[in-house]
Amino acid sequence: MKRSGRGLAIATTVAAMAVSLAACGGSGSSGTSADGKVTLHVQAWKGGGAEPANVAEINKAFEAAHPDIKVDFEYITANDTYVQKLQPELLGGKAGDVIMVDTDKMKKWGASGYLADLSGESWASAIAPDAKPFAQADGKTLAMPMELIGIGLYANMDLLKKAGVTEVPADWPTFLADLAKVKKAGINPIALPDKSGWTGSSVFQASGSTLVYNKNKQWDADFLAGKTSFDPDWKGPLEQLKTLEDKGYVNWKNELGVDEWAQGPQDFSAGKSAFWYQGAWQVSNVKKAGFPVSFAPWPGGDAGTKPNSMLFAGTMWGVNSQSQHGDAAREYVKFWSQSENLAKYLDAEHAESPFTGGTTPESAETTAFTTAFKDGRYRILPSNSWYAAAAETDTGSKIQAYLLGQASAAQTLKDIQTAASAK
Repeated sequence: MKRSGRGLAIATTVAAMAVSLAACGGSGSSGTSADGKVTLHVQAWKGGGAEPANVAEINKAFEAAHPDIKVDFEYITANDTYVQKLQPELLGGKAGDVIMVDTDKMKKWGASGYLADLSGESWASAIAPDAKPFAQADGKTLAMPMELIGIGLYANMDLLKKAGVTEVPADWPTFLADLAKVKKAGINPIALPDKSGWTGSSVFQASGSTLVYNKNKQWDADFLAGKTSFDPDWKGPLEQLKTLEDKGYVNWKNELGVDEWAQGPQDFSAGKSAFWYQGAWQVSNVKKAGFPVSFAPWPGGDAGTKPNSMLFAGTMWGVNSQSQHGDAAREYVKFWSQSENLAKYLDAEHAESPFTGGTTPESAETTAFTTAFKDGRYRILPSNSWYAAAAETDTGSKIQAYLLGQASAAQTLKDIQTAASAK
């Protein structure tokens, strides 16, 4: 998922150096004052900018509960900026005591010896079974999952009302009918900005989360075992993307020139389309626009069926193996794992709890999505296996070529299978 900042390559020589540094110990960015108070350096790509996510509030509560620990929080913008900053700091032993990771970073930095083994922590056994694989590598829990965050369909309910649509569609035929009504009312039906290839790839996955997984909930495991393939299983999700243009609801040539992360959110918040596709982390910002909004699963199924929510194993906390304050760092992570604290972050993110029995906040905007999750109608993107960073990027570019008429559906599915098989 692009917002998390993928694209990091770590060489074997770097891994060896990291293990050596870990043996020496010593994060250069934290310390202990004369009165024994520990300063804990925490680095993250959330908690500032456009996504404060209640991080400051949680940090304040942690300090109140642990008066001997001061949190030195450093917000770093997402994507490549975060990786470019932390990679040399980790190599030089100067990264934070606690660092934010996603599954991709956890695996790569963990393999290089940068992350402490947290398997023995009290919260580790409480991670939900289907969330646990995303926080583990080689059988060790290397990070504390903070959220399972949804990606789905946004609807401007004011614009839908003008077109005579009173609720968000739940299946594909109804969705197409509603798009037709919206277009007839002179409203731009749907925005799917796809400059980096993320939206096309993600909608493809969201559609498949219902069309493919309702037929075979074990599709991921079967694919890894060589028992399934993208052609023909994923032909339907691919064709849905093309159908949107064939019916005049999307102009893919235009959409491929619009940035998903800046212009896309701005345009939807400005009321320029009835529907839009993005992650639940945007709900708080969209609400500021003042119109009623609904966030729901992609309505990709047959008439009369209920859609599955698609979730991403998002942000996680890892403990720097080189930290001089490992105990304080572990205490910080433990504090975040507690439902009453994590709920504040989940509420801001409009995300689901990754813990068994964890508290998942509810809101009027996300009722449709959260209901599907609580009903067990959901799928977590396999970012820990065949849909890791490289495959996600390749899938996006292959789908862009298909939407521009540069490749057939059969060739596109073949290319996606090649990318996923490379994992």
